[in-house]
Amino acid sequence: MEHHNFKPAKPRILLAVSGSVAAIKFEILCRCFLEWAEIRAVATKSSLHFIDRRALPSNVPFYTDEDEWTSWKKIGDEVLHIELRKWADIMVIAPLSANTLAKIAGGLCDNLLTCVVRAWDYRKPIYVAPAMNTCMWNNPFTKHHLEVIRRFGFRFLSVTDPITRTPACGDHGNGLMLEPHVIFSIVRLSYKSLASGPS
Repeated sequence: MEHHNFKPAKPRILLAVSGSVAAIKFEILCRCFLEWAEIRAVATKSSLHFIDRRALPSNVPFYTDEDEWTSWKKIGDEVLHIELRKWADIMVIAPLSANTLAKIAGGLCDNLLTCVVRAWDYRKPIYVAPAMNTCMWNNPFTKHHLEVIRRFGFRFLSVTDPITRTPACGDHGNGLMLEPHVIFSIVRLSYKSLASGPS
């Protein structure tokens, strides 16, 4: 009998970035995941202030709100946020800004990223890495919004609270995003655990 060595398909990861200063690390995050998974990227308009698109890996499809509207011309055309939702096995939002957190918790879908989340199949994992100013992190709205999305099954990419360091604004305390390689490691280990199933 002839034996074939079949390699398992790479997981499909949708990486999303919102408007936090931590978005400057999105290129590193893409490169971390590219070693292991097939990835596509979604960016909010405000995140583009912090991203150098020329530095992103050229083989990573990168979508913005403009793509959502220019890709659809007539009834019957594919809708980008639905196609991305169907394509992905996992979604990772890193960084998750205070504004995007509030939108998601409130069910708003006014850009490509939040439309994907609103259409998401919650049987598939969705991870978030919060990143914001310490005062914003300590605001009671933040705690409430995190509790709301936790009930929907969102997985938080932090041990307890986002890391305590000195953010770009100079305030000391909680609110900074986990490092990209840590985010990658957590998602990969979790995926392997899910893929192997109960022993």
